[in-house]
Amino acid sequence: MKFSISQASRQGGRKYNQDRVAYSYSKDALLMVVADGMGGHFHGEVAAQLTVQMVTDLFQKHARPQLKDPLAFLNHALHSAHKAITDYADKHGLLESPRTTCVACVVQNNTACWAHVGDSRLYFFRGMKLIARTHDHSKVQQLFDQGRISEAEMLTHPERNKIYNCLGGLLPPEVELSRRVPIQQGDTILLCTDGVWSVLSETEIASILDTYTITSAVPELLDHAEFRGGEDGDNLSAVGMTWGEPVKRGLIEELVTTHAMPMDEVSTQLDPFSVARDPAGKTPITEADIERAIAEIQEAIRKYSK
Repeated sequence: MKFSISQASRQGGRKYNQDRVAYSYSKDALLMVVADGMGGHFHGEVAAQLTVQMVTDLFQKHARPQLKDPLAFLNHALHSAHKAITDYADKHGLLESPRTTCVACVVQNNTACWAHVGDSRLYFFRGMKLIARTHDHSKVQQLFDQGRISEAEMLTHPERNKIYNCLGGLLPPEVELSRRVPIQQGDTILLCTDGVWSVLSETEIASILDTYTITSAVPELLDHAEFRGGEDGDNLSAVGMTWGEPVKRGLIEELVTTHAMPMDEVSTQLDPFSVARDPAGKTPITEADIERAIAEIQEAIRKYSK
């Protein structure tokens, strides 16, 4: 496999960053995952972190060097993350379980497939043409589908932050699986949280991805989204990948080539669990709380990552 990839996550105008992103690849398979945590501060971060760690850990165990069935893997991984989050809530006696959205994508055998729960999105572009996009599990998407509001009204609707499907909720998640889509050289796949797509139009996203290499495009997208969101902007996170050799002339791109990787090796880019302090330099979370959460996340991974 040959591809270029980049990921980034920012706090935006919020006191804390509850988004998490990761990617992992073996000799013959690539995984990308984004999660947007919800719930009280700290628990939302735990839900998102647990999810990306669960999915990447399962990938490392099963992509040797390919997944037998990528869609079955994604379905199993997201349901495992849901169980781990609800266990965490039960253990802590939380009145409201922490929740998270999730979108994850696997590329292998020149084919991409993905799964999602909630309103974190995947975009699949071929140049400026949109090949596929996930369908949000949200209240405003339902209203739009019913013809009750316009696309423009979706961005300002008072219920735009309400989602009806997530990991960690009272009901088991309805994991929506894609079809398998052939991927060509130069195609770009972007996974992002609503802090990015809610303030940038599809055309703007396509234009930035088409103009820059992916390692420049991801920070450029976040720059635009962060500026557009302003002081009250949401957390914003994305992971983007362009398939094959670089095709933009005159632009230098860092290329990942897996041909020489050992059959049992897997490379993963996942930030360790942490809690950013608010702009005033204060947080109610202690170092002991963080260490305890890390231990509990690791315990959940061992229990459900099989």
